[in-house]
Amino acid sequence: MTTIHHKPVMDADPSENTTRPVDYVWAAARISLGWIFLWAFLDKTFGWGFATPAERAWINGGSPTTGFLKGTGENALGGFFSGLAGQVWVDWLFMAGLLGIGAALILGVGTRVAAAAGGLLLVLMWAAELPLANNPFMDDHIVYAIVLVGLALANAGETLGLGKYVRQPYLK
Repeated sequence: MTTIHHKPVMDADPSENTTRPVDYVWAAARISLGWIFLWAFLDKTFGWGFATPAERAWINGGSPTTGFLKGTGENALGGFFSGLAGQVWVDWLFMAGLLGIGAALILGVGTRVAAAAGGLLLVLMWAAELPLANNPFMDDHIVYAIVLVGLALANAGETLGLGKYVRQPYLK
């Protein structure tokens, strides 16, 4: 009887081609989620009229956090979250997060840091909406956060991303 030993991808020699079909699925998920974060940043910044009208764009003096957070006043944690709405430091932190998370995921660099930051942002947004209108606890924020954990665990930045090239000098 022959025993087959599989070398884990994380421990593989970076010069070996160890890309599997599932790695491309994780890469597609990484790029897709990255686009969701980057698009939110772009639309809130420039007010292209998808979720943010031009008159409420950040570059026109609008607050990217006010609409969402002010609408949480009646929710379980609404007092806390609505108190953060429109504060300049919250707007800057939120927008920097959207841009950084989106760019890192699309490029495939800093994927673990982006996944942790994105997961935290998503869980905070989920908490701001409690209790949920359509489900006792599950919504897209939690699903995206779970996918971000998967991206981090799968080293998703190394397939169709720059993660392999950024990490390679440190692997030797």
